[in-house]
Order: sequence, then structure tokens, then C-alpha cells
Amino acid sequence: MKTQAVMTAAFVSTLTLAAPVAAQDRAGWPESFTVGTASQGGTYFAYGSGWANFVAENLGVSGGAEITGGPVQNMALVHTGDLKFGLTTMGPARESRDGQSPLAPGMKMDNVCAMFPMYETPFSITTLSSSGITSISDIPDGAAIGFGPAGSTSDTYFPRMMETLGVDFERRNGSWSDLGGQLQDGLIDVVAFAAGIPIPAVSQLEVQTDVNVIGMNDEEARKIVDNFPVSEFVIPASTYQSLEAPSRVVSMWNFAMVNCDMPESFVYEITKLTMENNEKMVSIHKAARHSVPENYTKNTVLPWHPGAARWFNENGYSIEDAAIKQ
Repeated sequence: MKTQAVMTAAFVSTLTLAAPVAAQDRAGWPESFTVGTASQGGTYFAYGSGWANFVAENLGVSGGAEITGGPVQNMALVHTGDLKFGLTTMGPARESRDGQSPLAPGMKMDNVCAMFPMYETPFSITTLSSSGITSISDIPDGAAIGFGPAGSTSDTYFPRMMETLGVDFERRNGSWSDLGGQLQDGLIDVVAFAAGIPIPAVSQLEVQTDVNVIGMNDEEARKIVDNFPVSEFVIPASTYQSLEAPSRVVSMWNFAMVNCDMPESFVYEITKLTMENNEKMVSIHKAARHSVPENYTKNTVLPWHPGAARWFNENGYSIEDAAIKQ
């Protein structure tokens, strides 16, 4: 599982939040940390790299993001300790904990703990307006569809969803940026995105050409919700210039996760910093408007890290002992 590292060292000596943190017990704190994200051009990379820098600047620990294959690989990397932090989606997280990860079948990845809620990942489709594809039923047989990096949330679930809806396709993989370029060049017909909105690759595409952002009709949404661990979701029309009305799709929740062996005080301070500064998180990526403590209940898969659970419990968000990693 080779990955490309994109590290950003950050040491700041005089910061508003640094002084009270310095008074805390830093026993066992790492000198640096890395967050597993996903491919460039996707929300994970933008969110994760910005968040890592924010934490590094305020806690005085060198930190940065690492490009990975996404949620499935992040689960494996955090479980083994190759990375201490990562971003994941609840569907792949459940499969990985149950020993059903395509990367390591039979290995129950149970040394991964939840930190805080991030946002919902909508599953949406983008095509060029010139293709004439304006709905899922318009996708022609044998269409080349890009499903993101191999092993990503999109690649894990979207092909199954398309098959459930009767779409016949040729499967393509690649980073969101690469697939966006292939779509623009006419090398593929559709990109099936699963990423927090606005997706950087889609925003970039619609600046350069005319695109259709395609949702689901009532019957399609109902069929997908009945067959997959997702819920209905509406993409606001204001998300993209190409949307003239809200777009109905389905979505899956994302959480920040940590290796369960990381020091409680370190994870507590990171959780505190993140949950108490939502305005800063939204400035990193608009999807973070959902990165608020009230959404902690969306985690029904991962045990909570004791440090994260302590912050939530101290602030009135009850996490029972049975849900905390012991």
C-alpha cells in the first residue's frame, strides 16, 4: 500500500490556543502526525490537508496530509498504525471492521477509533452537457464510467448502485482530477462522484465547460436506499453553477478516525480544537458546516477513542462507556 506523502510542517510559537494546550500533559505525544486522505481533486484531500495544518499550527506538532486510495485504505493504514489519523466513510468502515475489506479479506480492523463527525458524502453523477445525458436512464449501454480511485467509497458502492439501477457500463478508475480531465477530453462518458460537496473537480470542470450534475428520481432513490447503507440527500442548487434546482441523491456519513493507541490527551486536544472552531473548519472546506458535535450520533460503527469521548461527554453529548474503546 504505497502512498504519496504530502507533508506540511507547521510550528507556531505564539498562537492564541497554544498557551493553554502547553499546560496539558503531553506524555506520549508524537513529534509529528499524518492524516490519510484520498486523491487530489477530491474533498478528502482538501479537508484533510487543511485540518492537519490547522491542528499542527495550534498544537505545536508537525502535521500534514497523505494522498491515499481513500476510506478503505485509510482504515487499513490506521489499523496497522502506518498512519495515526485518517478519514473514512461509514460503509467501508463497517466492512473493514467485519473483516470484509477488499484490501485484506478476513482481517478485522478493530484498532480504529472514531474522533468526530465530518460530513455526508453524496453520490452524484456528472456528464458533459454535450453528451445529452440528463438522467441515469439516459446513460447508454457500455458507457465508460469513472468511479474514482480503486477501493474508494465511490468505487466500492457506486458500481453496485449502477447495476441495481440497470446501467450497463465499462468501469474506469483514477483520481478525481484525472477523471475530470478524461471526461472533458471525451475519453469517458460519466464520472460517478462520491465526495463531500462542493467537489473541487466538479467546480473546476464547470468553469471550463458545460456540465450536467445528475440526481435520482423517486424510484431510483428508493431502490438505492432499500439496498445500500445510505440515506436520501439533497444537493442545494447553490452548490454548483450548473444546478438550476436542488438535486436528489443518496449519501453516506464520514468520520475522522484515529489509531486507538494514540495518547488520550492528544486526541482530546485535537477533538476540542476541531469541535470548538467550526467557523475555521468551514473556511477550510464548506462541507465542514456539518462537522459539528450534534452529528456524533451518526457514528454507529466505530468505537470512540477515550480522548474524543471525554470531550463529547464533558460538553453534554453523551457517549456510553460501552461505546468507548477500553
